[in-house]
Amino acid sequence: MVGREGGEVSGRRRSAADTREHVLAVAHDLFYWQGIRAIGVDRIAAEAGIAPTTLYRLFASKDDLIAAYVERAHAAYREWFTGALEAGGNDPKARVLALFDELMVQLEPDRCRGCPFLMVLTEFPDQTLPSHQQAVAMKQWVQDQFLDLASALEPADPATLAGHLTLLFEGAYATVQATGIGGPARQTRALAEAILPG
Repeated sequence: MVGREGGEVSGRRRSAADTREHVLAVAHDLFYWQGIRAIGVDRIAAEAGIAPTTLYRLFASKDDLIAAYVERAHAAYREWFTGALEAGGNDPKARVLALFDELMVQLEPDRCRGCPFLMVLTEFPDQTLPSHQQAVAMKQWVQDQFLDLASALEPADPATLAGHLTLLFEGAYATVQATGIGGPARQTRALAEAILPG
């Protein structure tokens, strides 16, 4: 059982780093599944089993907590994306298709409510906010990965191919929210294969 004030687990006191990670894990579940603006700091503290004062010692404001949530999600997403590519080995085409195979797993309803970074951009359109900037940076990173992948395939126009792959990838996240995995998203992998050269 988590202690209210001290962040204790089974009689052991959590370190500040462990408590911070625990709070971010709780915040992730609440923010992702229920919306960032809909969830207050007190709710996160209660779910994490800590006092609000403890949370505010870790994060100076909700904006700081949101920025840390996006940073954590960014790191996890990069790890997932890179791992999905590695499943395709060294062949550029196989790497792209492995990524789209893993995307179909990622989009299953018990795992996906949509893209967390698009959600951040929707909820926080203010471009001066760190959370908005981090979400934009994540989207740019994804585009850069597709440009690298497209260039390795040596098409006539790598930038256009990268753009098409990015649209397919991002579009799957967008449509799955409304139509589920059985809607247009299920065609994503086949469409990706169809536009790949070779």
